[in-house]
Amino acid sequence: MSDATELFTIDAASSEPPYRQLHDAAVRAVADGRLSPGAKLPTVRGLAAHLGIAANTVASAYRALEADGVIEGRGRSGTFVSLGEDPLDAAARGIALEAAERLRSLGVTGARAERLLTEAVRGADAG
Repeated sequence: MSDATELFTIDAASSEPPYRQLHDAAVRAVADGRLSPGAKLPTVRGLAAHLGIAANTVASAYRALEADGVIEGRGRSGTFVSLGEDPLDAAARGIALEAAERLRSLGVTGARAERLLTEAVRGADAG
């Protein structure tokens, strides 16, 4: 296992599902520089064994991270922090798209959704 294994933990008492905890840990590690572009991530099986969780849970986190553009699979070579677009911008864009989709599913569209998201960002910045 790589040194990156130690960046991941699971809090069994958390209300966040384990795959989301892994996803968010990776995004934070990229944001604060503990994982840099091109860094190799642990294998799905290796990280699952280290954490004592199902391999499918780690695979779900990796799929979400890949969909967000934070990581990229390179076949048998492994999984790496994305070298392409800034991984933080990609992750942030994924979060924004998810929020927009959730608002749309509630029937909130256009200017109202934009206003709600802007208020949320401003509120987070103030807090």
